[in-house]
Amino acid sequence: VRLLISDDVGIGKTIEAGLIAREMLDRGEIQRIAVLCPPHLCDQWQRELRDKFNLDAVVVRSGTVSKLERQLPSGDHHIFSYYRHVIVSLDYAKSERRRASFVTHCPDFVIVDEAHTCARPGGQNSAQQQRHQLVREVAAKAERHLVLMTATPHSGIEESFLSLLGLLEPEFEQLNLDALTEQQRDRLASHFVQRRRADVKQWLGDDTPFPERESIESSYRLSKEYRDLFEQVYAFARGLLKTSGVSYAQQRGSYWAALALIR
Repeated sequence: VRLLISDDVGIGKTIEAGLIAREMLDRGEIQRIAVLCPPHLCDQWQRELRDKFNLDAVVVRSGTVSKLERQLPSGDHHIFSYYRHVIVSLDYAKSERRRASFVTHCPDFVIVDEAHTCARPGGQNSAQQQRHQLVREVAAKAERHLVLMTATPHSGIEESFLSLLGLLEPEFEQLNLDALTEQQRDRLASHFVQRRRADVKQWLGDDTPFPERESIESSYRLSKEYRDLFEQVYAFARGLLKTSGVSYAQQRGSYWAALALIR
């Protein structure tokens, strides 16, 4: 299985990936799974796997690794190989020291969430470059099953998008997307799925009950303490914009800093 799931937000990428993992475990085709995801999604993945697929996975990130290591039995055991199913923070596993360890002990089925953060960056983004190197080394083992998930696979930089496709099959990285042959389209379609909400609004004869978004505005009164704080922050932000003799780039930087503070 080498698949890039790029469905819209809310369609069910997590469920799709979990179904594939559960099916392959039940068939006996895989023994262990790993989920690579941003640190703030680790606990959510743990709940989803437990509640929907009866899979107990441990979360491996900087705040949990010490406890997990203390639970290892004596002997030559490693945190990435001892626990059957692991959910690993991308930021924890991407470093040079931990990357080699994770790749060495990596399970035979890997799910990568928010995979666009692992595409080869167009500029100098060292963190994203490290994530890309991590997933590239995981994908280098041809018999390893790999499911990439992202609602935003294409950032507008074609090279980055092709680098994602290249994680599935190396030949995809050399594709000319503007001039695909029918054979190339068919081959790519077997590894890449992307559905919008409109595509599944009616599915298998039923209507999909997507909630309707309702936007309203409500007014409220600020307490005296809150108003005092707000006015101080607002005054400080206005002060940031009173610059003279600085470059245009510095003016823009001050503007965005002030806007971020007010938000």
